[in-house]
Amino acid sequence: MEKQGRRWALTKKRGHIVNRYEYREAPGLNICRFKDMSEEWLAFVVSCRRGVEHEFDIVEGPMADDTIWDYIEDYVAGNISQAAFWELVKSKYPTHQIVFCTSEALSAIKYEGSYPL
Repeated sequence: MEKQGRRWALTKKRGHIVNRYEYREAPGLNICRFKDMSEEWLAFVVSCRRGVEHEFDIVEGPMADDTIWDYIEDYVAGNISQAAFWELVKSKYPTHQIVFCTSEALSAIKYEGSYPL
């Protein structure tokens, strides 16, 4: 990583912008929450991977990073068992994500501003 002025370059390209939003749960939305990676979470992720649509406005919970996603793809392809999947991910700590799936869900966020990175 090379230093450019007072900021560190994250990539070779310049001009990155970070947008900030406030999220306040809006009444009447159909929200699905997963506290952690569970059998229910895995079934939901696999179902989405297979193109099955769901009825939720917002889905909140663990995010499958690249490593976890690779394990999910191996599980879906039949290369590993479900038991092997859980062994592989038990030491992984996924980040939290909130997915706004419908235009109604966007009523729950408010743009607060942005800043250059």
